[in-house]
Amino acid sequence: MESNLILQQAELGLQSSRTAQLDKFGRSTPERIREKAEEFEGFFVAMALESMFAGIKTDGLFGGGHGEKVFRSMLMQEYGKDIARSSDLGIADAVQREMLRLQEIQT
Repeated sequence: MESNLILQQAELGLQSSRTAQLDKFGRSTPERIREKAEEFEGFFVAMALESMFAGIKTDGLFGGGHGEKVFRSMLMQEYGKDIARSSDLGIADAVQREMLRLQEIQT
């Protein structure tokens, strides 16, 4: 199931990357594909972090409410981006390989 989600996201990333930074053959550049793969990895990590932090209760006196929900979501997104940049989880590598493979099939 996870691999299907990764493949679907890779296809979406490939489609969205077509509109910017194309080489002379009309293909996405490897740099752009890598950027999109890393964005996906950050998104994936952020979703995992959000589910991990979902059960943590907030302090009633100074925490909670709609503002904290929004802030926590944004914080998890930034954590996900940072983890994707600073670690080698391998998700971006797998997505990049798949996007390149899909691009080769289509050309």
